[in-house]
Amino acid sequence: MFAKPFIGSLDGHIDGVYSFAKKPKALNLIASGAGDGGIIVHDLPTRMKVLRFPAAHKGVVSSLCFTEDGRLLSCGVDRLVKLWDAKTTSDGGGLVDDEDSRAMREPLATFSGSTAFNAVDHHRSDQLFATGSNVVHIWDENKFVLSHISSESITALKFNWSEPSVLATTGTDRTFTLYDIRTAKAERRLVLNFRCNALSWNPTFPTRILLASEDHNLYTFDVRNLSKPTAAYRGHVAAVLSCDWSPTGDEFASGGWDRTLRVWREQERTSRDIYHGKRMQRIFTTNYTNDSRFILTGSDDGNVRIWKARASERLGVSHGRDTAARQYRDKLREQWKHDVEVGRINRRRYLPKSVYRAAQTKTEMIRARQDREGRLRESGAKDGDVKTEISKVVIQEQE
Repeated sequence: MFAKPFIGSLDGHIDGVYSFAKKPKALNLIASGAGDGGIIVHDLPTRMKVLRFPAAHKGVVSSLCFTEDGRLLSCGVDRLVKLWDAKTTSDGGGLVDDEDSRAMREPLATFSGSTAFNAVDHHRSDQLFATGSNVVHIWDENKFVLSHISSESITALKFNWSEPSVLATTGTDRTFTLYDIRTAKAERRLVLNFRCNALSWNPTFPTRILLASEDHNLYTFDVRNLSKPTAAYRGHVAAVLSCDWSPTGDEFASGGWDRTLRVWREQERTSRDIYHGKRMQRIFTTNYTNDSRFILTGSDDGNVRIWKARASERLGVSHGRDTAARQYRDKLREQWKHDVEVGRINRRRYLPKSVYRAAQTKTEMIRARQDREGRLRESGAKDGDVKTEISKVVIQEQE
C-alpha cells in the first residue's frame, strides 16, 4: 500500500510521447517517438540518450518498430515511413558519442504514402512490413508495395508471434480484423460495440489477443472462437489508449485517458496495481521491458516514465535471504487474502480525487443498468432481450 513504484523519467522530448518500440533480444534499449517529430533511443540502466533523430518526421511520430536485426522503422502523419540504422556504441558498431554526428544520421530508406500513417509493424522473419492508414499496405523493403488488403482507417496493427503471416488490425469503424498476408484477404472480421485504440498479442499463448477499448474496458479474445470475448477487465474510468502483455504472458499493463497506469493479472478481472503521478497526463503508449520487471509509459506531458512491475520489489542485487523473505510474504498474503482485514489492506489503492469520483459515478451507472435489466427479466422478457455485458461487445461476426 505504501510502496513507491515510480523509478524515474527519461527526458529529451519537447512534446508528447505517442509511440514506443523495444529492441528485440536487448534489455537496455527503448525507442520513443514524440509529437514534434523527434525519435530518441534511450539506454535504460544509465537513462542516457544513445541515439537521437531530432527531425525524423514532420509532425507526430505515430508508430515505431524494431526489426529483428536491430534497424528501426518509424511512420508519421507526414505520410512517410522511414527505415533507420539504429546501431549504437553499445552494439559494437554504432557511431561515436558526438550528439551532432548522431543528429546528421540519414534514413536508410524512405517510403511514401498517400495519407497519414497510424501504425507500422515488421514481419518476424521476412523482409516485409505492414503499415496502417486508411488502408493496410504490405511493403517489401525494396520500396515496392506488394498489396493492400483493407479499406478502413486503421488505429493499430500487429503480426502474430507464432504465425507471422497473420496480421491483426483495429479500425475507426469499430472493426477488429484478422488478415492472412499470403492470400491478402480478411479471414475474420468483428464489428464491436466501441472502437479499439490498441491491441497486443500474448507472447506465450499465440491465439490470445488483448484489445483496449473506448468503453473504458480491456478484452481478451481467442482467435479460434471470436463470438464473444474470453474475459473483460474493468477499472479504467475513461478510454483505454494503450496496452501491452508482459513477456511472461500472465500479466499485462494498460494506460488510459484517466491518467492512470494499471497492471492486471490475466486470471483476475480487476487491476492488481494502479500507478499515477501528480504531473502525469494521458498515457498514449505503454510497454513492458524484455525482462518483465519494468513498465514504460509515454504521455502527452513529454516524459517517458519508468515504473516497477511489482511496486514493492526491491531494486539492486537480491541475495538468497531477501528472495526467501519476499516469497514468504507473498505466500502469507495468498493464504490470508480472504480474511476481511487482510483483503481490505491488500486491495486498497489511493487514487486521485478526480479518478475516485469518476469511479463512484461509473459504479452507480452500472448498478442502475443492472437493476433495470433485472426488472426486465422479472417482467418476463425473452432471453434475447436482456444480454450479459460480455455478450454485448461483439455486434456482428463476419467470415
